[in-house]
Amino acid sequence: PDISYSADKVLKLDDQLGLNPAMTGIKTMWDQKKVAIVRGVGYPKPDRSHFTSMAIWQSGAPITKLNSGWLGRWVESQQVDPMLAISLGSVLPPLLAGEKRSGSALPLGGLVIPTGTFAKDCQKLAKAASSDNKLMAAAATSMRTLFSVSNTITPVLKMPAPVADDLPTVNGGNAGGDSNLAQQLDVVAKLIAAGSPTRVWSVSLGGFDTHANEANAQSALLGVVSDSITRFMSQLRSTSRSQDVTVAVYSEFGRRVVGNGSQGTDHGTSGPMFIVGEKVNGGFYGEQPSLKNLISGDLAVTTDFRDVYATLLEKVLRSPAEQTLGRWAGRTQFMKS
Repeated sequence: PDISYSADKVLKLDDQLGLNPAMTGIKTMWDQKKVAIVRGVGYPKPDRSHFTSMAIWQSGAPITKLNSGWLGRWVESQQVDPMLAISLGSVLPPLLAGEKRSGSALPLGGLVIPTGTFAKDCQKLAKAASSDNKLMAAAATSMRTLFSVSNTITPVLKMPAPVADDLPTVNGGNAGGDSNLAQQLDVVAKLIAAGSPTRVWSVSLGGFDTHANEANAQSALLGVVSDSITRFMSQLRSTSRSQDVTVAVYSEFGRRVVGNGSQGTDHGTSGPMFIVGEKVNGGFYGEQPSLKNLISGDLAVTTDFRDVYATLLEKVLRSPAEQTLGRWAGRTQFMKS
């Protein structure tokens, strides 16, 4: 009760559910049927550890505990291309790590490659040689990739981001302002507009480990998510690629139902996933967990995240889900045919 919003401030979605008041952009796209909200998403025997739960969500394997990411395994099923799957940031997330091949990591400032004499020496090392053993050949390939991707991406990063021209202008700039998430999505928008062959992008926003003063903190963070994604989707509409992009939003767990006495809540289990895009069949999917039937004080998991992953693999990436998730039967039909 000490962190709830009054009914008149909540952005009403139906008679039972609504959005945080800061999520006006997502609400607008919801009204346009471009947002699917999958309810009660989680996995069997939920873990409340950030690190363990993130590992489970990113591996897509809650039972077998694989060391690869579900999209990393997808990368390994595709032809070799360092531009295929890219994470914004200096560290590759487990999500894109395969057993033998992985996606790429792109720092916000671009790739920093050697110059001068050192660069020439590196390029010599990058040449393929029949005498190379497997490790030497892998190192050479990695070096070649660094130079080729840098040559491709660096000119694009210097270009202005696509204009979000269907958003209202505030104080001389498009509504939404800047955040690290917005900056990440700016890079994605630039490369999509430039015709990048990348099929998967990974961006992230931290700060959600809120255990006190949660109403204000969560509102600010959810506002950043909503504004950044809304701006990004608007940017894409000024290009020819807006129909090609689907955004999936998740967190490693939801929150506890009962407050913790510090105007906050603690680590929980299930939560909603948001799927956003022009080809999304907007609306609710999955059963809303009941507040009357809690599991050890937590919301029940009513949708397994593999249902969502399998649908994204088949409907967005046009790939068999089985080669990434094994024999998983569940699907969530939030994409248009």
